[in-house]
Amino acid sequence: MGLELGSVWKRLGSEVTIVEYGDHIAPGFDRGLGRQFQRSLEKLGLKFRLSTRVTKVATEGAALDLTLQKVGREETEALEADVVLVSIGRKPYTQGLDLGTVGIDTDEAGRISVDSHFRTSCPSIYAIGDVIAGPMLAHKAEEEGIALAEQLAGRVGHVPYDAIPSVVYTQPEFAMVGKTEEQLKQDGVAYKTGSFPFMASARARAIAATEGGVKVLTDAKTDRILGVHILGASAGELIAEATLAMTFKASAEDVALACHAHPTLSEALKEASLGAYDRALHL
Repeated sequence: MGLELGSVWKRLGSEVTIVEYGDHIAPGFDRGLGRQFQRSLEKLGLKFRLSTRVTKVATEGAALDLTLQKVGREETEALEADVVLVSIGRKPYTQGLDLGTVGIDTDEAGRISVDSHFRTSCPSIYAIGDVIAGPMLAHKAEEEGIALAEQLAGRVGHVPYDAIPSVVYTQPEFAMVGKTEEQLKQDGVAYKTGSFPFMASARARAIAATEGGVKVLTDAKTDRILGVHILGASAGELIAEATLAMTFKASAEDVALACHAHPTLSEALKEASLGAYDRALHL
């Protein structure tokens, strides 16, 4: 959210500095494409202070004086701003709801505990969305609402949690679904990678949107798609095909064999899928 609003303000003419405690932006997204993402935002004019925390914000007249400190260091530096957006994550809004009076349990993060059918510890009360575990995204909450309604109607309701897309709505957009390489390495999963840059896409070149590319991660043995990461124009739209593929347990070969219209940006997903099982055509 900080990157999204920061990029908007920059396009409107403001000077924008992003102060990030971590050593990279867009945590949870692909690290390789994330570095390209930062370079793209720097071209736009955004400035970054990574591995830095804000220890104090003081009001002096109309200005705001920030005290910054590098992680692991004692010395501080000052930064003056007209407006400060604090964007350090989200937390469930459950405090003050007196959940304990009806026997509803919460975890250490304040999220409501539910079973696989969204039932809380109070059997007649259900919970979905941002107040339970999982990504705090509107489309995730919507899918849970539909699944719960189906269950209450006596049908089968299911949410494919391994195929919930996330999108950073900047220019270029950054989208992902499934696992990152870092997560696969941590889990000890053998995987293969297929990548395709938009610089090699006819449509991207025609519309002058050649930044970024597509990365597809697959199981090394089964070719099943484990994650897709897209940086570039319309990434938030392109991720839908990858989400559909993962929802139905598709392989990279399945996506690669599907005919994609030419010239379109979606061809980049086909090409990256071809690369994931060593059949790259246009690289």
